[in-house]
Amino acid sequence: MKYIKLNDIKPKYDINFLFSNYEEVGHGASSFIPDNTIEFIAVDMGCPGENQNSSEYDVCICTKDSNGPYDYELINKLVDVCKENNINYKLDTYPNYGSDATAALKAGMDARFALIGPGIFASHGYERTHISSIIETEKLIISYIK
Repeated sequence: MKYIKLNDIKPKYDINFLFSNYEEVGHGASSFIPDNTIEFIAVDMGCPGENQNSSEYDVCICTKDSNGPYDYELINKLVDVCKENNINYKLDTYPNYGSDATAALKAGMDARFALIGPGIFASHGYERTHISSIIETEKLIISYIK
Protein backbone atom coordinates (compact mmCIF):
# COMPACT_ATOMS: atom_id res chain seq x y z
CA MET A 1 0.00 0.00 0.00
CA LYS A 2 2.87 2.32 0.81
CA TYR A 3 4.47 1.58 -2.57
CA ILE A 4 1.20 2.36 -4.36
CA LYS A 5 0.88 5.67 -2.51
CA LEU A 6 4.54 6.72 -2.87
CA ASN A 7 4.56 5.95 -6.59
CA ASP A 8 1.18 7.57 -7.24
CA ILE A 9 -0.17 4.40 -8.84
CA LYS A 10 -3.78 4.73 -9.88
CA PRO A 11 -5.45 1.32 -9.63
CA LYS A 12 -7.75 0.32 -12.46
CA TYR A 13 -10.49 -0.64 -9.95
CA ASP A 14 -11.33 -0.06 -6.32
CA ILE A 15 -9.16 -2.14 -4.02
CA ASN A 16 -9.93 -3.19 -0.47
CA PHE A 17 -7.23 -4.63 1.77
CA LEU A 18 -7.98 -7.07 4.59
CA PHE A 19 -5.35 -8.27 7.02
CA SER A 20 -6.49 -11.49 8.59
CA ASN A 21 -4.99 -13.45 11.42
CA TYR A 22 -7.15 -16.54 11.20
CA GLU A 23 -6.78 -18.19 7.80
CA GLU A 24 -5.22 -21.22 9.45
CA VAL A 25 -8.40 -22.01 11.36
CA GLY A 26 -10.72 -21.39 8.42
CA HIS A 27 -12.60 -18.20 9.24
CA GLY A 28 -10.11 -15.43 8.45
CA ALA A 29 -11.86 -13.62 5.62
CA SER A 30 -15.35 -14.89 6.28
CA SER A 31 -16.70 -11.39 6.94
CA PHE A 32 -15.99 -7.69 6.36
CA ILE A 33 -15.69 -8.11 2.59
CA PRO A 34 -17.52 -5.41 0.59
CA ASP A 35 -20.54 -6.73 -1.33
CA ASN A 36 -19.30 -5.28 -4.63
CA THR A 37 -16.11 -7.39 -4.59
CA ILE A 38 -15.73 -9.26 -7.88
CA GLU A 39 -12.20 -10.64 -7.49
CA PHE A 40 -10.66 -11.79 -4.24
CA ILE A 41 -6.94 -12.52 -4.21
CA ALA A 42 -5.50 -13.89 -1.01
CA VAL A 43 -1.79 -13.19 -0.55
CA ASP A 44 -0.17 -15.77 1.66
CA MET A 45 2.72 -18.13 0.99
CA GLY A 46 3.54 -21.01 -1.27
CA CYS A 47 5.41 -23.69 0.61
CA PRO A 48 7.66 -25.87 -1.57
CA GLY A 49 7.83 -29.50 -0.59
CA GLU A 50 7.92 -33.02 -1.96
CA ASN A 51 5.88 -33.33 -5.13
CA GLN A 52 5.34 -29.54 -5.19
CA ASN A 53 6.10 -27.19 -8.06
CA SER A 54 6.65 -24.10 -5.87
CA SER A 55 9.99 -22.39 -5.51
CA GLU A 56 11.44 -20.01 -2.93
CA TYR A 57 12.64 -17.87 -5.85
CA ASP A 58 9.29 -17.16 -7.54
CA VAL A 59 5.76 -15.98 -6.85
CA CYS A 60 3.53 -19.01 -6.41
CA ILE A 61 0.02 -19.12 -7.84
CA CYS A 62 -2.17 -21.74 -6.24
CA THR A 63 -4.54 -23.52 -8.60
CA LYS A 64 -6.15 -25.77 -5.98
CA ASP A 65 -6.01 -26.32 -2.24
CA SER A 66 -7.62 -28.74 0.21
CA ASN A 67 -11.03 -27.21 -0.49
CA GLY A 68 -10.93 -27.44 -4.26
CA PRO A 69 -9.83 -25.44 -7.29
CA TYR A 70 -9.57 -21.67 -7.48
CA ASP A 71 -11.15 -19.64 -10.28
CA TYR A 72 -9.76 -20.76 -13.63
CA GLU A 73 -10.22 -17.38 -15.36
CA LEU A 74 -8.62 -15.41 -12.52
CA ILE A 75 -5.67 -17.80 -12.35
CA ASN A 76 -5.15 -17.41 -16.09
CA LYS A 77 -5.40 -13.64 -15.73
CA LEU A 78 -2.63 -13.74 -13.09
CA VAL A 79 -0.49 -15.98 -15.30
CA ASP A 80 -0.99 -13.58 -18.22
CA VAL A 81 0.08 -10.66 -16.01
CA CYS A 82 3.23 -12.62 -15.11
CA LYS A 83 4.01 -13.40 -18.74
CA GLU A 84 3.38 -9.82 -19.91
CA ASN A 85 5.61 -8.38 -17.17
CA ASN A 86 8.41 -10.97 -17.07
CA ILE A 87 7.45 -12.09 -13.58
CA ASN A 88 8.84 -15.46 -12.52
CA TYR A 89 6.02 -17.67 -11.26
CA LYS A 90 5.13 -21.24 -10.46
CA LEU A 91 1.69 -22.87 -10.52
CA ASP A 92 1.07 -25.34 -7.74
CA THR A 93 -1.52 -27.12 -5.63
CA TYR A 94 -1.58 -27.23 -1.83
CA PRO A 95 -3.66 -30.26 -0.87
CA ASN A 96 -3.18 -29.79 2.89
CA TYR A 97 -3.83 -26.06 3.04
CA GLY A 98 -6.71 -23.55 3.02
CA SER A 99 -6.64 -19.78 2.61
CA ASP A 100 -8.60 -16.63 3.36
CA ALA A 101 -10.06 -16.93 -0.14
CA THR A 102 -11.52 -20.28 0.85
CA ALA A 103 -12.97 -18.78 4.04
CA ALA A 104 -14.68 -16.03 2.04
CA LEU A 105 -16.01 -18.56 -0.46
CA LYS A 106 -17.39 -20.77 2.30
CA ALA A 107 -19.04 -17.71 3.87
CA GLY A 108 -21.04 -17.29 0.65
CA MET A 109 -19.14 -14.52 -1.08
CA ASP A 110 -19.95 -14.38 -4.79
CA ALA A 111 -16.64 -13.53 -6.45
CA ARG A 112 -13.72 -15.05 -8.31
CA PHE A 113 -11.00 -16.35 -5.98
CA ALA A 114 -7.25 -16.84 -6.24
CA LEU A 115 -4.28 -17.36 -3.95
CA ILE A 116 -0.75 -16.11 -4.56
CA GLY A 117 2.36 -15.58 -2.51
CA PRO A 118 6.10 -15.87 -2.25
CA GLY A 119 7.59 -19.33 -2.10
CA ILE A 120 8.44 -19.87 1.56
CA PHE A 121 10.64 -22.74 2.65
CA ALA A 122 9.16 -24.10 5.89
CA SER A 123 6.33 -22.55 7.81
CA HIS A 124 5.10 -21.86 11.34
CA GLY A 125 8.27 -21.14 13.16
CA TYR A 126 11.34 -20.32 11.15
CA GLU A 127 10.13 -19.28 7.71
CA ARG A 128 12.75 -18.44 5.13
CA THR A 129 12.79 -17.50 1.49
CA HIS A 130 14.89 -15.75 -1.10
CA ILE A 131 14.36 -12.01 -1.65
CA SER A 132 13.55 -12.70 -5.31
CA SER A 133 10.37 -14.51 -4.22
CA ILE A 134 9.22 -11.40 -2.35
CA ILE A 135 10.11 -9.17 -5.31
CA GLU A 136 8.26 -11.38 -7.82
CA THR A 137 5.18 -11.35 -5.58
CA GLU A 138 5.32 -7.56 -5.29
CA LYS A 139 5.70 -7.25 -9.06
CA LEU A 140 2.63 -9.41 -9.63
CA ILE A 141 0.51 -7.44 -7.17
CA ILE A 142 1.53 -4.06 -8.60
CA SER A 143 1.17 -5.20 -12.23
CA TYR A 144 -2.22 -6.74 -11.50
CA ILE A 145 -3.69 -3.58 -9.95
CA LYS A 146 -2.51 -1.38 -12.82
